Amino acid sequence: MPMIKVDLHKGRSRDQKREFVSVITREAARILKCAPEDIDIVFQEVDTQDWAKGGVLNSDQPA
Repeated sequence: MPMIKVDLHKGRSRDQKREFVSVITREAARILKCAPEDIDIVFQEVDTQDWAKGGVLNSDQPA
């Protein structure tokens, strides 16, 4: 049973997530040769201020 974990910034709409899981589930099932019902997708939303890139918090990145 594949599990796909997606970390992303907060703010995506339910419609965006719905489209994402539909497309990713379909393609993962095709590539991994399993039933779509066997695929789980979990979203973990993170505040922008709690995300860092290149050793610098996003809130401290230059504009």
